[in-house]
Amino acid sequence: MNKATQKKMIDAIERRGCLLVYPLANQKEPASLWSELFPKTKMRWEWDQNGDQRVSNLWIWREELSRSKDVVYAKWFRNRATFFSKEIFIFLLSYLGSARDEVPLTRDSKEALDSFLMDSPQSTKVIKENLGWQGKMMESHYNRALKPLWNYLFLVGFGEVQDSSFPSLNMAATQNIFEDLWLKAQELEPEKAEKKLREVLGEENLFFKHAVKLRKARG
Repeated sequence: MNKATQKKMIDAIERRGCLLVYPLANQKEPASLWSELFPKTKMRWEWDQNGDQRVSNLWIWREELSRSKDVVYAKWFRNRATFFSKEIFIFLLSYLGSARDEVPLTRDSKEALDSFLMDSPQSTKVIKENLGWQGKMMESHYNRALKPLWNYLFLVGFGEVQDSSFPSLNMAATQNIFEDLWLKAQELEPEKAEKKLREVLGEENLFFKHAVKLRKARG
């Protein structure tokens, strides 16, 4: 990825606050990097030689951008690849209660988070080995444990590693990789964070609505 493309992507994320990597069924909302980079261009999931190379290029750029630490990357909106500006990420950590230890986690989720806090980043293969959750029988167990960690942004994506036949996402504890953002979120009152999210994203924004849903589910 050249510097001009990287700057364009970072500028778009900072301007919009949150962006998916790819659009959902080519819908306008929620906004995506694809629609920012290639406006009015429908995205087609074709990965063969005749497919649109921009689709695969964007996946490569996503991996590079996730390691830049200029923005934040996580599997968040409907478990989709999502980028955040640092400002919005701080607001979300405060509003969701993650940085203030207000999110109830199951024992398995806590165990996984503790492993990431001790050693980050870890690939899917490594975290499964460390927790003893290998094999198909443990796949649903693994997914259930990590889902709330992604939902409440305890985890971020940080590049990829070739630890099997396909590249695997490197996952890291937010508290480790973005300690400065975590500390700022701890100092920010949730009410102020909510107000900022409303102002920057807007009440009808689908990312904001998703955050509200998660906050309510937290109890």
